[in-house]
Amino acid sequence: MTAGVGGFGDPSAEVLADAAAAFGLLASSARLHIVWVLAQGESDVTGLAERVGGALPAVSQHLTKLKLAGLVRSRREGRRQVYFVDDPDVVTVVRLMVGQLTDRAALATGPRRISDVGA
Repeated sequence: MTAGVGGFGDPSAEVLADAAAAFGLLASSARLHIVWVLAQGESDVTGLAERVGGALPAVSQHLTKLKLAGLVRSRREGRRQVYFVDDPDVVTVVRLMVGQLTDRAALATGPRRISDVGA
């Protein structure tokens, strides 16, 4: 790591590549929704498909990509495969970003003042 602005060092090229890959996977709204749901608690594919409104095969493919990237894990419960996010840092990043954007959207669509309307 090299010294950078504000006392933060620059990460290695490998760390930046790993971060870009993780953010690339989360750039899909479907995969981001899946991680959001799993951040609330574990679920099987059927439950995820119902919650995110996706087709079962598509949700399964998204889960496979998220598992390969290490963002999601699974365990077997009888005949079901149960998925979960086992990395609290991933949960924090997703909750922070979605929470911030939700707050911004609420402010943008909040009640308008008379001074906001053209006279």
